[in-house]
Amino acid sequence: MKHIIILHGAIGAADQMQAIKNIFSKEYQIHTPSFYGHGGTATQEPFRVEGFSKQLESYIEDNQLHKPLIVGYSMGGFVALHYAQKHTNKISGIVTLATKFEWSPEIASKETKMLDPKVIQEKVPAFASALAKRHGEDSWAHVLNKTADMMRHLGNNNPLTSLENICIPVLCCIGDRDNMVSVEETHNLYKTLPNASFCVIPNTPHPIEKLNLDVFTAVVLQFALNTHSQR
Repeated sequence: MKHIIILHGAIGAADQMQAIKNIFSKEYQIHTPSFYGHGGTATQEPFRVEGFSKQLESYIEDNQLHKPLIVGYSMGGFVALHYAQKHTNKISGIVTLATKFEWSPEIASKETKMLDPKVIQEKVPAFASALAKRHGEDSWAHVLNKTADMMRHLGNNNPLTSLENICIPVLCCIGDRDNMVSVEETHNLYKTLPNASFCVIPNTPHPIEKLNLDVFTAVVLQFALNTHSQR
């Protein structure tokens, strides 16, 4: 059976990918790992795209996956692209959804303002409770702080420097109502890649919980079918 790895986004975890997993698992073997430090896993390591990419590399090797397709939401798509820069021959294709490609100190500063645990606890207590349930009562604030640190690092050191080396098929998806990643930004990413396609998902803002699941899964399943038929 063919394999699909589904990667979650920043401050997320594998449980958020369950709805997508349920649909894809009818035809594929699905893998939904959580990045280190997420979903209740403890770590002293800083959050870095390079570290998550190394974790993805180990996961593929340890599970002996032969050219899986990677579906990455938000940060997960960024990690998949980073991995593919050096290991493009080890995967069959990538689907990115709501992945922020453009980073600068100014962009990082804007994004990190939304990750203040005290502000979230005070103004959006339901969200704070959901994060505590996902990462642990004593860990969710650390996840936010480490994510903010990672974003600042991205603002100064964007590691996506060799996208022209990614010759496998890549499907760049963006929701038409995403207020974190623009359609233009995603289109620019698509134009940078040598073998990419572009798709706007209707009625879809940034949060994965509000994804237009029917449209997205139909598009990805067709992409997966086309990708595997080319191998």
